[in-house]
Amino acid sequence: MNEQNTFSRRDLGRVALAGAALAQLAPNARATVHPFTPGIKLSLQVSQDPTPEELQFVQQMGVGYVNIPGDMTTATYENFVRLKKNVEAAGLKVWNIGNTSVHNMEEVTLNLPGRDAKIAEYQQFLRNLGRAGIYYTTYAHMGNGIWSGPRETTRGGASSRAFNLNEGGVGNWAGKTFQQPLSHGRVFTEEEIWENYTYFIKRAAPVAEEAGVRIGIHPDDPPVPILAGVPRCIFGNFKGYVRAMEIANSPNVGICLCCGTWLEGGTLTGATVLQMIDHFGKQGKIWKIHFRNVSAPLPHFVETFQDNGYFDMYQIMKALRQVKFDGCVIGDHFPATVGGKYVPVAYSVGYMRGLLERANAEVKD
Repeated sequence: MNEQNTFSRRDLGRVALAGAALAQLAPNARATVHPFTPGIKLSLQVSQDPTPEELQFVQQMGVGYVNIPGDMTTATYENFVRLKKNVEAAGLKVWNIGNTSVHNMEEVTLNLPGRDAKIAEYQQFLRNLGRAGIYYTTYAHMGNGIWSGPRETTRGGASSRAFNLNEGGVGNWAGKTFQQPLSHGRVFTEEEIWENYTYFIKRAAPVAEEAGVRIGIHPDDPPVPILAGVPRCIFGNFKGYVRAMEIANSPNVGICLCCGTWLEGGTLTGATVLQMIDHFGKQGKIWKIHFRNVSAPLPHFVETFQDNGYFDMYQIMKALRQVKFDGCVIGDHFPATVGGKYVPVAYSVGYMRGLLERANAEVKD
């Protein structure tokens, strides 16, 4: 276990005081934070240009919100308006629209050539979202992608993503592959990663505030101290998130808490997923939940069905209800099952709905 990231009761007291002090700071006068309607929302991801069949499936599942992926070719104001109209015509709402080109930028995280151009692209993306009335987006700050090993099987032989830290694996993002031992030819320092984050967020947050868009930052997947020479020192542990929120000092910068990623980390994260929800949820800083489970914490995990991992996912739903979370909950990284792509998604929605109904019945305002 990384002793530097161990989460103790003394740490809890310090960060609670820091969080309370931060909450008292006057928000930027330019900031616009559109309030969420009360209650936990369930959501599903659809394709870049969702078909009538996809939207009908969302309706049939009783889910009210969709998440739409995208890239630089689709990230225009006109396209955002078109997508929003199509979704709303089906009686649904858009929670967020993604853009892989600026969701996870090695140029930004590692200060590579083209950094300022990528930041400018991200700023325009935020402006287009806000102008179109899309008020949330997810961002990740990994310098060499999401790392995985060969796929393995989980319950019933379902094929699923896996990773074994002792065997390596490869990083992937937007069609690019990152390899051990050094993905970018050298070892980066933690100080560099922090400086690069600060440089980025100080330029992104003011635009998000002006556009009225919330930025939820996703954990590093997997959340290990370093991979292929790139430290994962900010969004792979609790203390990193606390410091990152303080640096941003913006009502428009918060968290997309991927429970699966956090469960991968185990003790490496310095705080349990329930402690993350309690601390940041009470601050109103968690805006989207990736609701998935894994077989075990690192060094070796296999993504699995929500009811088949090592963590009781009801405890997560209950914790969200206790902090009055009013953001979006979505399943992702579904194991591949017989019967086609809709089967594991439908199973996930049914399971989440059951947990949510139980939490609403047991937790009173």
